[in-house]
Amino acid sequence: MARSYPDGECLFRDAATEWQSRQFHRVTTADLAEGTLRNHILPFFGDRPIASIRPSEVQAWVRDRTDRLAPATVGILYRFFHAICATAVADGVIERSPCVGIKLPRIERPLVVPPTPEEVRGIADAIAERYRTIVVLAAGTGLRSGECLGLGRGAIDFEEAVVTVERQLVLPDHAPPRLGPPKTRSSYRRVPLPRVVAAALREHLGHFALGPDDLVFTSPRGTPIHRSTFGGSWRNAVASAGVSRPIRFHDLRHFYASLLIGHGESIKVVQARLGHASATETLDTYAHLWPDDGEQTRLAVDAELRDPSTLDPPA
Repeated sequence: MARSYPDGECLFRDAATEWQSRQFHRVTTADLAEGTLRNHILPFFGDRPIASIRPSEVQAWVRDRTDRLAPATVGILYRFFHAICATAVADGVIERSPCVGIKLPRIERPLVVPPTPEEVRGIADAIAERYRTIVVLAAGTGLRSGECLGLGRGAIDFEEAVVTVERQLVLPDHAPPRLGPPKTRSSYRRVPLPRVVAAALREHLGHFALGPDDLVFTSPRGTPIHRSTFGGSWRNAVASAGVSRPIRFHDLRHFYASLLIGHGESIKVVQARLGHASATETLDTYAHLWPDDGEQTRLAVDAELRDPSTLDPPA
């Protein structure tokens, strides 16, 4: 229930608290919203009556944040600010949102450069044995980090050679890891299980006991693997493997996509394997990896438009 305020007296922080209380955010999104408000929005606008905030001040705030943060990050901050103001308008707390005519920094999306097979094998060989199969699983199925770390034994079907993605390990910033649903509805999926990944999983299951909730991958204490624990092992492995450029665990997902594309899979197949919500998302990320065969294009057009009278007579 929205609180009632005398005209012009609702502070922005009160409007933000009201907005937060109504959201059905996943834990990680709620953490992001809380950190965004605490560090980037409330220090500027928290103690201001929300009705007093002008578009020019919002634009100045965007400009200030752009000088300090990446454009994509500024876009996230602004989306939260905009949502709070829109809710205040809907509740009749303010007549108009100050988010009018705001220009955001342009986001230049760098082209994905997947790791090479040699880099992936080097990292897998260099990482601690307990975590080696996580690397093989991500590189061979495209599962996200939370999907790998939340994998249960029941999700692996060795006979059908598939892995079912039905949960993930959620890693809040200030709370213990816990299991939750996948990132989006399209993230629920069945992914083919290559032989090399199946072999690695069988070997892992033979060496390490299952954790709580049938977790396949656990810490040395048998508990769910925390972000900082695995992150440290990953960075050490990248360094030990002699990789000369920064490689994130998420890049194994790009590696998997590049393999599918390189072996002729269609956009729709790549979309389904990765759990993307749309083919547009897949193309926006990987279009440059699909081969561009100019000669094939020329042959296709010539075959249909060439004057039949110019065709070579049969031998």
